[in-house]
Amino acid sequence: MFVQRNFLYIVMALAVGFAIFMGATVYQKGPTTPPAPSLASTKPFRDYWFGGKAELNTYRLDQAQYGASRLGEAVLVFVTEDFRTDKQVKSESEESHSLAIPVLKTNYIRRFVTGVYDYSLFTSVFTPIDNPKFPNTLKVSTSGQEWCGQSYVQVSYKNNGYAVSGRSYFEQEATEDYTVGKALLEDELWNRIRLNPDKLPTGDIHLIPGTQAARLRHKRLESLAATATLDSAQGVDWVRTNVPGVAVGSCKAYSVDYKEDGRKLTIIFESAFPHRIAGWEDTYKTKDKVLTSRAILQKSLQSDYWNHNTPADSTLRRELGL
Repeated sequence: MFVQRNFLYIVMALAVGFAIFMGATVYQKGPTTPPAPSLASTKPFRDYWFGGKAELNTYRLDQAQYGASRLGEAVLVFVTEDFRTDKQVKSESEESHSLAIPVLKTNYIRRFVTGVYDYSLFTSVFTPIDNPKFPNTLKVSTSGQEWCGQSYVQVSYKNNGYAVSGRSYFEQEATEDYTVGKALLEDELWNRIRLNPDKLPTGDIHLIPGTQAARLRHKRLESLAATATLDSAQGVDWVRTNVPGVAVGSCKAYSVDYKEDGRKLTIIFESAFPHRIAGWEDTYKTKDKVLTSRAILQKSLQSDYWNHNTPADSTLRRELGL
């Protein structure tokens, strides 16, 4: 009686069991190839980026502004730190450690003079390191100071997009709060190069232009169509003749061409790990002239700079050519 009443269920159970035994259903997992270890988990990467030091780089800068080229300096600081994903700030307590993930941070500083007065721009970018749960850059902040006034913009990853909050001395940009759809950030390209340049997107892409470039050109941030290429840097003459200790044959050039915006950015970096940034050039129109801003690497070193804040430590600035 039991067999008759449950005949259908018994047949189904036997069929599933037989299929599993034969390895023929979705319940049976076949042999799988273990995923290749990420570059961020390799010993060279961990020794370099988690060794308790930052990488400090100084650049000679030719900055296009107001229709002319201006001499200045640029600094790129790369360092890893624990970053809270809820408040999007550095974790500085044991209580918040469980809320934080490792990120690679870029601090990008530009200083140059226009006539009698100077400009200073400072950008920080926070990109998670090899974290599938947080694949997108979480935050960018940029401040600008000049004798006319100050400005600040923050770009935060929220709700599958970027929330932009800006405050400025200038009337048309006094208070800005808006959202930009998720896209790659130009500001994160430096981190992406350092983490794994082989994963840089090429072809037709969309990018949110850099916050410093937007500041200098008084542009609202938005996702723009661009064409990206990754090639050898053999054709870039200034790398061959001007970058100390860098062989042009060992470099690659990543270019982003915003055709509709009339702007092109090219970043030159060493092909081999740790992929130091040798320099970059940024071409766009300023006061009806198409000019190119260019930064060329001068010095590069590793240092726990936060522990060197006494007057005697100023000798480190001379090592960097500052």
